[in-house]
Amino acid sequence: MNVLVTGANGFIGRNLCVFLNEAGYKNIVTITREDSEDDILTKTAQADFIYHLAGVNRPDNDAEFKKGNTDLTILIVKQLIESEKNVPVVLTSSIQAKLDNAYGVSKAGAEKTLKEYREKTGADVYIYRLPNVFGKWCRPNYNSAVATFCYNTLNDLPITIHNPSSPLNLVYIDDVCKSFVRLLDDSIVKNTHCEITPNYKTTVGQVATLLTRFKDSRNNLVSEKVGTEFTRALYSTYLSYLEPEQFAYSVTRHDDERGTFVEMLKTQDSGQFSFFTAHPGITRGGHYHHTKTEKFLVIKGTASFKFRHIVTNDSYELLVDGEESRIVETAPGWSHEITNAGDEELIVMLWANEIFDRENPDTVNFKV
Repeated sequence: MNVLVTGANGFIGRNLCVFLNEAGYKNIVTITREDSEDDILTKTAQADFIYHLAGVNRPDNDAEFKKGNTDLTILIVKQLIESEKNVPVVLTSSIQAKLDNAYGVSKAGAEKTLKEYREKTGADVYIYRLPNVFGKWCRPNYNSAVATFCYNTLNDLPITIHNPSSPLNLVYIDDVCKSFVRLLDDSIVKNTHCEITPNYKTTVGQVATLLTRFKDSRNNLVSEKVGTEFTRALYSTYLSYLEPEQFAYSVTRHDDERGTFVEMLKTQDSGQFSFFTAHPGITRGGHYHHTKTEKFLVIKGTASFKFRHIVTNDSYELLVDGEESRIVETAPGWSHEITNAGDEELIVMLWANEIFDRENPDTVNFKV
């Protein structure tokens, strides 16, 4: 199958080509601004499925809207009809297609052309009136507030916000591409007018606030809830604007005669991650907690974990080697200490279920 993607060098096009390739579609033909009209006609005639993503949204004059949106679609459809191929076509339109402005009228014209093509040939047509799309590779300072905000926040550039409560209606690029690729599956029931889900409702101010928190997390180590929904997608988008020299950052090391302690990451409601080292024979800990709990994972070396119940005086000892990948958990009311029982440096990863609070440490010294 020859899959044709117009506007292949654009934000959506670049991502879609990657998703198509991953899905096993290797015969991907592309149309970009460098292609002549003859190139467009030739490639259209060879296509078995078309993603028509090319368009104009920020021209020098309004006349270019019609040329880049309506007229280009007419050219493609005319060639399909002349080739007598009922090729399915996906069109990326816009929610502005229902508005009476030059851009909206040009997108509505493209929609009308494809609907007429469907009525005349019976070919499948899929029209996506996309709201604002965000994600990796979207060009900043062009037509996406999210892209601009991400880039500027990351690079210490100012963000202009006239009204923080202005609504933003957003869809994520991965969701767009997955929806597009599913159209190639004949077993899925499809509609002419298609929507991307999920559709995120937010505001300009909320996006800017989240991006600031993402940036601050490199200093305060506190992560937002970046594993689900909109925050996940926005965080991924934000990081996509990193330059390679921005990939790494340093955190504070606490060194003393025992070894090193480093905090790596703190969460809002699920504690924090850190690691420590201990020289041979060195003991760390020697305290208990009322509520705080911890998980220890020996990464390198051999550790002796000793526990003592603070009321019954019951004791327990456990020897753990780094080759075991064995997690040791602490229990409230049991004092615990960790000793390097080997001849090499001990490295231990640590998770605590709460962020350390110096005003309320819940840590009481107690000899094991």
